[in-house]
Amino acid sequence: MNKIKHFLLESKVMGLPWLVFIVIGVVLYLATILGVMPTGMVGAFAVMIFLGALLGFIGDHTPIIKDYFGGGPIVIIFGVAAMVYFKWMPAEMIRSINSFMTAGALKNGTAIVGYKAGFLDFYIAALITGSILGMNKKLLIKASLRYFPVVIGATLVALLLAATFGFIMGFGFQDGLFFIGMPIMGGGMGAGAVPLSTVMSEVLNQPAEEILSKLVPALALANAMAIVFAGLLDKLGKKVPSLTGNGKLMMGDQDFDFTDNDEKLDDHPSHFGVGLLVALTFMVFGTIIEKYVPDIHFYAWMIISVGVVKALGILPRKIELAAQKWYQFVAANFTLALLVGIGISYVNLGQIIDSISFTYVVLVLVTVIGAMVGAGVVGRLMGLYPIEAAITGGLCMANMGGTGDVAVLGASKRMELMPFAQISSRIGGAFILLLTSLLLMLFS
Repeated sequence: MNKIKHFLLESKVMGLPWLVFIVIGVVLYLATILGVMPTGMVGAFAVMIFLGALLGFIGDHTPIIKDYFGGGPIVIIFGVAAMVYFKWMPAEMIRSINSFMTAGALKNGTAIVGYKAGFLDFYIAALITGSILGMNKKLLIKASLRYFPVVIGATLVALLLAATFGFIMGFGFQDGLFFIGMPIMGGGMGAGAVPLSTVMSEVLNQPAEEILSKLVPALALANAMAIVFAGLLDKLGKKVPSLTGNGKLMMGDQDFDFTDNDEKLDDHPSHFGVGLLVALTFMVFGTIIEKYVPDIHFYAWMIISVGVVKALGILPRKIELAAQKWYQFVAANFTLALLVGIGISYVNLGQIIDSISFTYVVLVLVTVIGAMVGAGVVGRLMGLYPIEAAITGGLCMANMGGTGDVAVLGASKRMELMPFAQISSRIGGAFILLLTSLLLMLFS
């Protein structure tokens, strides 16, 4: 009895004593079963924070899972996906979280292009802006120049393995290339699989919906594998420290030296407001450019614009540091909640289960491994840490875009690499669209 009392009063989750945390859970549960849980942001955010903290605690304290599969993040993502699949979560709560996450971005469970911004975009805007503006300017430029060959190396190795194994296993060289390799490396759903299906529809004379139904399972299964491999790479980095910079991309440099031996910023609450406004403004600016250059996702334009502003030194250092502080606050407090939203809104466990066959799983597996190994090897040749290069240039090419980036970086505990992950997902995704168009003309 004393042990239980000590656990409830002294042991903590999310900084709260378990007794307080359990009371919060009871309140949320009662509101849900009584049908009075507020819809929209309030109810959705409360449930996401609670579930994220609970499942994250379980994952971080479960043997094998915490040591080899990323711990909390992977339990959160697949735990809530299972709750949706087995109908253990009320439909109204699922709809509320979907709306909060995507602001209407989903249509029949599938992400569509041109969506309204939701919580996911809010989160990624903070991470991209704060992490880039917090970097050392010279190292940002150096790292970017070395990073693009990593993305190309990951893509070439992944596509080659997908097509080759497709031929060997009787799936077909072209089918392995276009229906396995391309969607996996295409930058996600809304900016990848959906436009890919349209491009392929025009050349193959098949309905885009029919093609999309063939692309989605590969993307979903690869996303799950990428998250698992991210956790394993983190474990590998602990076993072989020479392979990793522990969140730093370039070997021998301090990529993310936030102090920079310059101005310091105190923790006044107004700085968070400045950082929030700066992050959202860059995001809005990205949407303006996307209106006139629609073939490239606004995340990519956002990265480019933040990078240019940082490289030219346009913003005062105090504003850069404010954006960095906002990013750190968001990453520390909202990541687990966001992973809950990803598991509910973007991970379709049914599609993953339906796609499971020996041949299909092998083809997806070799594609993801090809992306990871290709990025790691080229990264090492370019003077980057192999594990960080494999995670950002490989696994973040082989996942589901923005949502997958958060999940992969969360599982590998390297959230500060978000700018490079987004380069892979967005600019790399645009490269895949162009490459697909060229290869379809070649094979047709």
